[in-house]
Amino acid sequence: MPRQQTDIAAGQARLVEVACALIEERGGQALTMPEVAMRAGMSPAQVLRYFESREALLEAIGEYWFRPKVAIMEDVVASELPARRKMYEFFARRFVIMRDAYRADPVAHEMYVELGNEYFEQVRSYVDLADHYLSMIIAEAMGEGHFAGLEIDQTLSLINQMVQPYCNIGLMSRMMDRLTEEKLARIIDAIFDGLSAQDRGARGVTGLRAA
Repeated sequence: MPRQQTDIAAGQARLVEVACALIEERGGQALTMPEVAMRAGMSPAQVLRYFESREALLEAIGEYWFRPKVAIMEDVVASELPARRKMYEFFARRFVIMRDAYRADPVAHEMYVELGNEYFEQVRSYVDLADHYLSMIIAEAMGEGHFAGLEIDQTLSLINQMVQPYCNIGLMSRMMDRLTEEKLARIIDAIFDGLSAQDRGARGVTGLRAA
């Protein structure tokens, strides 16, 4: 990498760390480019050399926050584990690092939740990436005979609904004291043992009725 690009990457990384510190102190709403510049010991013009706007900085913060989660997903998908175990690892390993971060600083965790909600368009690509990798695991599971009669997109939607507390950081924080790896493993087992297109009678044929 040319030296100028290396210097720019190093400056961007430093500013992201400074911005994260400010977010954890005051929340995302308080984050301004002049404030980041002051904390970093730079002029606003120098900061603009690395990030042309606040939105560009927030996008880099999102990449920084998601980087270890993306690494986990890539590692799990590339592994030789059977699909059932692979799906558990896919959710459990990310859940553990997010739970540990929450326990270390619940306030900072909530700040990132709020920031992610406010700038969801900046993080949408990471949600889409997680769906892409999960779809790959689902396809492997189908190759092993699971989820009979369902399409990949149907299965993806159903599984995402069932495991939301373990991957949606906003919901996770409201349920954290009830979430465990053991419960997640039972959910994954239930998904693999029971999820299919077969109608087993839950919907009935005459509509809803009072008990």
